[in-house]
Amino acid sequence: MSVRRTVLPSGLRIVTEEVSSVRSAAVGIWVNVGSRDETPAVAGASHFLEHLLFKGTTRRTALEISSSIESVGGEMNAFTGKEYTCFYARVIDTDLPMAVDVVCDLITSSLVTATDVDAERKVVLEEIAMRDDDPSDLVHDLFSDAYYGDTPLGRAILGSVESINEMSRRSVFNYYKKRYIPQDLVVAVAGNIKHKTVVDMVEKALSRDGFLDVTGEPQVRPNKAIKVKEQRSVGLLTRKTEQAHMFYGLAGVSREDDRRFTMGILSAALGGGMSSRLFQEIREKRGLAYSVYSYAQQFAGSGLLGFYAGCHPTKAIEVVEIIREVLHDVAENGMSAEEISRAKGAVKGSLVLSQEDSGSRMSNIGKSEIVYGEVMSFDEILKRISDVTPVAVRQLAGEILLQRPTLALVGPFKDESKFEKVLGA
Repeated sequence: MSVRRTVLPSGLRIVTEEVSSVRSAAVGIWVNVGSRDETPAVAGASHFLEHLLFKGTTRRTALEISSSIESVGGEMNAFTGKEYTCFYARVIDTDLPMAVDVVCDLITSSLVTATDVDAERKVVLEEIAMRDDDPSDLVHDLFSDAYYGDTPLGRAILGSVESINEMSRRSVFNYYKKRYIPQDLVVAVAGNIKHKTVVDMVEKALSRDGFLDVTGEPQVRPNKAIKVKEQRSVGLLTRKTEQAHMFYGLAGVSREDDRRFTMGILSAALGGGMSSRLFQEIREKRGLAYSVYSYAQQFAGSGLLGFYAGCHPTKAIEVVEIIREVLHDVAENGMSAEEISRAKGAVKGSLVLSQEDSGSRMSNIGKSEIVYGEVMSFDEILKRISDVTPVAVRQLAGEILLQRPTLALVGPFKDESKFEKVLGA
């Protein structure tokens, strides 16, 4: 892996990975700000701002922004998480200078006009409505609220109808100018590129309007432990749905915890695919659900391990009981060497396959830099996964899987009492 890193006096970080065997290049600007940085008054501002930066700059209209990338067959988009925001484009390598200029233009020179704020407000409200109409999506936000409560990590990335309606152009624009600064940015580029050439083009593009005329140190979010104060046993949203959608979650490990590699193997073995323990028990043996999966999530100072299943409402109690039984069995008896080996192979194979295109490679190095302040080599990541032992998995399972769980449910249920009883068994 040919990864190189340059830090400018402003604190801006530029990381690249040269992949000479492809004819594409991907650029992403990662911003060290997400929904956990918002106060209740501006809940959803990070995501709202992500939309608004595509509406026009001092040099380009919204149409010119989108057409510049689409007219060369490229793709451009953005996403917002709880801890970072990313704007990215993927094009043919010869079009990279143009793509870098366009994406950088959004960061330095967006107008965020009152007219655009009012127009995009309607779009974001439609996105919230779309989320509310998809119970398999909504249940994850419901879980965050039930587990973390009314805290930055507990609130939805999209914000609420109330917070979006009340957000003014001034508050969004001030948020933009305060948080989109060089020391909180990482520019990641991967593909058929040369590092020095990329550094020159990025520095030129971001120097516009004096954006880089500051000094600073690269910022990495501190890994301060987060205490969950008001964790609820069950979060229920009553809906007349054909399926019950549930998410069963437990405290996991934070992003700085070296056991995150072991957690990845434990999650994969429990619900990472068709051969995983929960998929076999819930779907294959009993036919109780179509979709069953798990994932481990790490934040600064906190982490989660969760399990999703969608089933007929009359089978919801049984599915929760099976999840509890499987987790308790794994916590007390561990998993077989074959299960661990299969999970390790799945995780490693998935990582290797994800590196087949420039966009995925850009995402890997950009996320690593914005989250950890460094890029671990791909070989080192694979080695850390290979080094996970059945003993380590069993030890972590014993610590994690017997904790107090939180269950989020979206479905046609009148109250939480039956589920609280199951969780308390």
